[in-house]
Amino acid sequence: MPASSTDGLLAAVSNDLAAAVDTVGRAVVAIHARRRIPASGVLWQPGVVVAAHHTIQRDDDITVTLHDGTTVSATLAGRDPSTDLAVLRLAAGAAGSEAVAPASEAPRVGQLVLALGRPGASVTASLGIVSAVGGEWRTWQGGTIDRFVRLDLAVYDGFSGGALVDTAGKVLGINTSGLARATAMTVPSSTVSRVVGQLLARGHVARGWLGIATQPVRLPPALRQSLGTKAEVGLMVVNVEPDSPAERGGVLIGDILLTLDDRPVSDPGDVLAALGGERIGQTIAVGVARGGRPETLTVTVGERPRPERSRSERPRARR
Repeated sequence: MPASSTDGLLAAVSNDLAAAVDTVGRAVVAIHARRRIPASGVLWQPGVVVAAHHTIQRDDDITVTLHDGTTVSATLAGRDPSTDLAVLRLAAGAAGSEAVAPASEAPRVGQLVLALGRPGASVTASLGIVSAVGGEWRTWQGGTIDRFVRLDLAVYDGFSGGALVDTAGKVLGINTSGLARATAMTVPSSTVSRVVGQLLARGHVARGWLGIATQPVRLPPALRQSLGTKAEVGLMVVNVEPDSPAERGGVLIGDILLTLDDRPVSDPGDVLAALGGERIGQTIAVGVARGGRPETLTVTVGERPRPERSRSERPRARR
């Protein structure tokens, strides 16, 4: 390819990236809700800012600096530690019209992307690529992320809560360093929109709850035969919360959990996956092994209690 053609292509890509920063940067805000530098947030819809939960270190006295330097007050509408997302409502009259346009297509490995943040008065950009894309995954706190998206780019202070942007100026998601240690991740736009809707409606994300603690155990061949199961692993119940759905349903410490609604479970994550918010108030068939015999219990799914936040519970990631 002639040098002039290469130069023209690079100039076009450079102009596209700069245009994307100009477009989306107007929706990227600075959030003053912690010590040190401000955190980043994104105007997801008029009057509504999405941020990274771990960067919002107080619930009151929050202010937001918009792209034009205007500082407005904001209130915390809700937070979901399990997906590291929080939602702020801007003060009346500060809604603006710079909300982002989420991308309709999923990120692709090798795709050129920009991470935008506003850790102060000016927008900050970091150029890199999407290094890995996977399917639905569950965070260490039990949140469901629609797609695994890992980034390969420089992580600057104020990175978390900012936007991941493609070359067309569409937002692929919200960036965070709070879901994996020392790794830049993106919560995809589909997950952000889902969680934002729930936080605006009720202030938290409701999740189902049985009130048990379990650990995987191997099932000996003789026990598998007596139970009539091919599963090699079950979940031994090591704790049952007092007055929990499980206790009211007859689950006992020492039971080996085999199925939920006839679906085998062999990992604590399988239990979390079966207890979406839509199951709250519904009954679930709990198949257990008790004394070497199979039993089926009926448990009404409750809503997972929300613990009081403490400083020790906050993720250590600071960006």
